[in-house]
Amino acid sequence: MRNSRDFGNRAESKCFPEHIQSPVFPGISPCVSGNLFRKKRFYSYTGGESTAKILRVDMNKLKATCEDVPDKWKNLGGRALTSSIVAEEVPADCHPLGPNNKLVFAPGIVTGTSAPSSGRISVGGKSPLTGGIKEANAGSSFAQKLAKLGIKAIIVQGQAKDKCYLLNIAKGKREFLDASPWMGRGLYEAYAQLMEKFGKDAAICSTGIAGEISGAAAGVAFNDIEGMPSRYAGRGGLGAVMATRGLKFIVVDDEGGPGVEIADKEIFKAGTKKLVAALHEHAITKPGGTLSSYGTDALINVINEAGALPHRNFSSGYDELAPLVSGEKKAETIKKRGGERPHVCSPGCIIQCSEVWVKEGGKDPVGVLEYESVWALGPNCGIYNLDDVGELNRACNDLGVDTIEMGDTIAVAMEGGVAKFGDGKRAIELMDEIRRKTPLGRILANGTEFTGKAFGVTRVPTVKGQGLPAYDPRPIKGIGVTYATTPMGADHTAGYAIAPEILGVGGKADPLDTKKADLSRGLQQATAFIDTSGYCLFTAFAIMDIPSGMEGMVESCNGVLGTNWSVQDAVNLGAKVLATERKFNKAAGFTKAHDRLAEFFKHEPLPPKNVVYDVPDAELDKVYPD
Repeated sequence: MRNSRDFGNRAESKCFPEHIQSPVFPGISPCVSGNLFRKKRFYSYTGGESTAKILRVDMNKLKATCEDVPDKWKNLGGRALTSSIVAEEVPADCHPLGPNNKLVFAPGIVTGTSAPSSGRISVGGKSPLTGGIKEANAGSSFAQKLAKLGIKAIIVQGQAKDKCYLLNIAKGKREFLDASPWMGRGLYEAYAQLMEKFGKDAAICSTGIAGEISGAAAGVAFNDIEGMPSRYAGRGGLGAVMATRGLKFIVVDDEGGPGVEIADKEIFKAGTKKLVAALHEHAITKPGGTLSSYGTDALINVINEAGALPHRNFSSGYDELAPLVSGEKKAETIKKRGGERPHVCSPGCIIQCSEVWVKEGGKDPVGVLEYESVWALGPNCGIYNLDDVGELNRACNDLGVDTIEMGDTIAVAMEGGVAKFGDGKRAIELMDEIRRKTPLGRILANGTEFTGKAFGVTRVPTVKGQGLPAYDPRPIKGIGVTYATTPMGADHTAGYAIAPEILGVGGKADPLDTKKADLSRGLQQATAFIDTSGYCLFTAFAIMDIPSGMEGMVESCNGVLGTNWSVQDAVNLGAKVLATERKFNKAAGFTKAHDRLAEFFKHEPLPPKNVVYDVPDAELDKVYPD
């Protein structure tokens, strides 16, 4: 069994004394060298006239046209670009599934280059789950191929009236094909057929059956390197937005593409070298380290021991059965069955936290079983059988639903008497209700809060309508502050306070201390920049502890853009992204009352520590006092 020291083991980390506050992660030891925070202005692009374009897809006219990138967006990518476009072009009060919403795809700044672990794409729009702005993030070759074609963003607008389409994008080609042959089919079958049709080197993005029925739990699927639909921009229901545009698939082939322009190759090379060194040094991210050995699921035992792993719909924080679905147990099983571990989510990943889960005999590969997915479909539903969890994960991938939202949804349905906690076979049957588009399936496809209302459940773990991830906020206060205040709805990736509170990464914070506004805000700002850069969020473990890693990340972005950003400039950009997102949400009707956890967290003590969520509202309001 692993503990938090095993997971992070940062005893050799060199930080400033703890009384020195970090401008990146306020409230904890900075772990960054002071010269990184020199004051600089933002500089404009200096690499000549860029050939990168925005591809605007009009589903009303079935027309896809390239546009020059406006100056205001030239130095943006990923989340900064999706949120900027959505904030400017989508009415905040529009219906998320109506004609005025748009879906935006944007590779990160360094995506498509040789930068390590950088194959990320942001998907943005107005969320049918939260009613606010949304960015969901995934790692896939799709992101890299799009960037190599010189496409900075795809903006999908309008709604096709007669049918759903497949958009095929290649050098000099943008064609709309009838997607009817794949409607109502599982994505594993569909992806296999599309790979055969378009070639094994093609990359695919899609919405599934859950999106076809406008389910607010529907995600946007991307292929893994085996061609399976296992990489997801899962959160917020953006798969339903895609489907209601009349767009079922996007297929991308980058052959002959111009590649990503790099304004200063020397700075880019120096920056990526520093980041690679940091990733290879840190205990969590290095080859043979925690993530490559056990994957993200290594956290099952860590968080269970902390008394914060939600079991049976957030009714307990610990169960002795949890190790049966741990990363250690899963890695052992994968090795016996002939699956694959470690593994990459996209070409160029050097962290390699992914895997290929298979049945006995190496049959029926699923793809990766992430920590959040294993928890949501496992302990949160009282299920401690990895094979049942694997089949539930397969069903989520196949149907196009977010595993976190679906795990919360099934647990709430179990609370409401639809199934018994621990009944994995019945949980799998519930997924088939979505496949058959039954009334019960449509309820489940609309997520946790909708299901709770349908069955009269009061313990419904959501913020802004989105289900909570795999950390109960009662014994880990800082992650609760992030859940409550991020514009995204309950989202651990928006400001991963688990790093300092449990893993001792980026300093050490007491998880029971209620004063976490500064910590969460700093993490949210830094995360917004990472989501913009195109780097995997797991690079944060190294850059929070190793100063040169953060410097290298920023330098690599400078190398691509021709900018001269300091680390503080990067954090300022993250803050600007958050301000844009919060302004949109305010226009959509959000108030400070939306920056709160569900009521039951405040009055139901969580075993075994028997604590409640007692962070004062005033502390939550300090995160964003505007």
